[in-house]
Amino acid sequence: MDLSFSEEFEMPLKGVQYHFTTNTWQHDAPGGWFFVSIPKEISNEIRTMFKNEEEGWGRLKATAQIGKTEWKTAIWFDSKSNVYLLPLKAEIRKKEGISIDQEVAARIWI
Repeated sequence: MDLSFSEEFEMPLKGVQYHFTTNTWQHDAPGGWFFVSIPKEISNEIRTMFKNEEEGWGRLKATAQIGKTEWKTAIWFDSKSNVYLLPLKAEIRKKEGISIDQEVAARIWI
């Protein structure tokens, strides 16, 4: 019995991958966090597949990547907009030169 995988089949190393392009925004509180909203279609799929893995307040562990920067993080379900939010720490924004209302291509693994 041959259990080897063909070269065409690649096992995901980090889980289910999603990629999207969206604009950054800042929460309106003083010194508010920067975020990107994960598009509704992708958020719906993630919620359907992984809701049972959410922790308190809709928190779901993830790995994210923007540009060449990859980091361990969590996405948060926002019940007002019905999408997940990906927070962007200052360290990530600085490494990638990200500002408010900038279009970014992001990749996440759940």
